[in-house]
Amino acid sequence: MTSPIIWMIIGMGIVTYIPRMLPFVLIGGKELPPFIQGVLKNVPYATLGALIFPAVLFIQDDIWYGLVGAVIAFILAFTGVNVIVVVIGTVAILSLFSLF
Repeated sequence: MTSPIIWMIIGMGIVTYIPRMLPFVLIGGKELPPFIQGVLKNVPYATLGALIFPAVLFIQDDIWYGLVGAVIAFILAFTGVNVIVVVIGTVAILSLFSLF
């Protein structure tokens, strides 16, 4: 590997490490207010939704294919079944949907 690539990898590692380390250093053992804790607990779900939703709409040429899959997955997940049941159930329903 050439020298610029190595320096780029080191730079990207530093840029990635600093934002992850700063909260631990600055906040340390302090307790955050309950409202901020609640917001931070929901960030992964919001991020996941923002990443998945556009892909659901454009998974195939037919937008209904993605919407049907998302609705079925949501219903199964909302009922509290295991994740593998959600995946297998959604795949099964979409397999039947693709036949029509």
